[in-house]
Amino acid sequence: MRPSSLLLHLNIWNPKFTSVRLLTTAVGRSKSGDDLPTFQYVGRKPRRKDRVFVWGFSYTGALGIPSFVVPDRGKKKPKQYQLTPYRLDVDEKISSAACGYGFTLLSSKTSDVTKVWGMGLNKDSQIGFHRSRRDRTKGYEYILEPSPVPLPLEKPQATRVLQVSCGRAHSLILTDNEGVFSIGNNSYGQCARRIVESEIYSFFFPPPKLFDAWSLCLQVACGQDHSLFRTERGEVYSCGWGADGQTGQGHYDISSKPTRLSGDLAGVNVVQVATFGDCCLAVSSEGDIYGWGNSEYLQLASIADLTQVNVPQLLPFKNVGKVKQVACGGTSCALLNEDGHVFVWGYGILGKGPNFTESSVPELIPPTLFGLNDFNPNVKVSAISSGLGHFAAITNIGELFVWGKNLRGCLGTGRLDDQYFPWRVTVPGEVVDIACGVDHMVALVKSLN
Repeated sequence: MRPSSLLLHLNIWNPKFTSVRLLTTAVGRSKSGDDLPTFQYVGRKPRRKDRVFVWGFSYTGALGIPSFVVPDRGKKKPKQYQLTPYRLDVDEKISSAACGYGFTLLSSKTSDVTKVWGMGLNKDSQIGFHRSRRDRTKGYEYILEPSPVPLPLEKPQATRVLQVSCGRAHSLILTDNEGVFSIGNNSYGQCARRIVESEIYSFFFPPPKLFDAWSLCLQVACGQDHSLFRTERGEVYSCGWGADGQTGQGHYDISSKPTRLSGDLAGVNVVQVATFGDCCLAVSSEGDIYGWGNSEYLQLASIADLTQVNVPQLLPFKNVGKVKQVACGGTSCALLNEDGHVFVWGYGILGKGPNFTESSVPELIPPTLFGLNDFNPNVKVSAISSGLGHFAAITNIGELFVWGKNLRGCLGTGRLDDQYFPWRVTVPGEVVDIACGVDHMVALVKSLN
């Protein structure tokens, strides 16, 4: 017997509509004897959702997926590597992410009291103190899922968290009107507070708040054991470990007091700073690049034969155009110019094949490797990022490309092999931001519908 009614829903893609639903309803037969389908278009502009994807090494808990470390009932063993992007179940609208050495910070510009979440390795309270249920005087050394990081904000509902940054065992949290907060290991003064000999960092203490110039801070950047701060005046301050000159203060000592950098940066309006290992780069509003710190791998070979540079110096690069952004890894560097072209230099897997492993000057990665072709003539790179041994690039159409050392599957390519050319990572949505660590990555994504 034929049913008196039939309801069928089909989701299809149409270039004109972000989401189209075809609704066919048949109730008996019409007078003409034909079934008459009814077409109904639903939602010309549906609300796109903010999502977070993670991949790489999971044993530290940095991916925020507890079942990877402690398997659910029925699973035989933990999942050591997540080789492709995996969606993290977070309800909050995450606006900033940072990857450290085995840990991750996420933040939101929400007006809620909780604005920052941490997951992963926490032996030095680098993602905040999380009190143990068994021993209330101790904290957990590993956090397996995104957990709130408490901040002593004076006006929690009025203050927004703008950015988070992670180093080897310390983190910085930037707010819009209450300055910068630092947490974690301060053995070298990288948290911008007085060094206390034999201090136990796993013990609870409130995150120190940095005042004065920090209330005007626009960007923070954590190196391995040092920190950089960029103010709205375009000045750069630093503190922490300085054995390779990475503090840029003209010496190779430890400095716990943030100090404004001079050298060639004196009077320069800096619009971006970058660091991850022990080398530092800065971009001026004029599109010039300045560098200091470690140069053992040719990062700063264009200005000195020394392996350490302790004062910021202008890098005399030619034929790279006006620089828009830089990325600085452990042994190699990259720049992005205003035309959307990516240049690389230093030592390691640079993205131009297995035979190109070192260069003292920037070399162009062919734009075709980022999707430029006759069918997509307007594709270009809009942002770059770097981990300790790998790079990531986001194009203006939201595609993600990666290359470099694929340590513990951190590239998200679905395998453990190193990647010598930019490779597009399959992410279900439009990638809007990316955070690179040592052996894991986090992507902030807009859903397609």
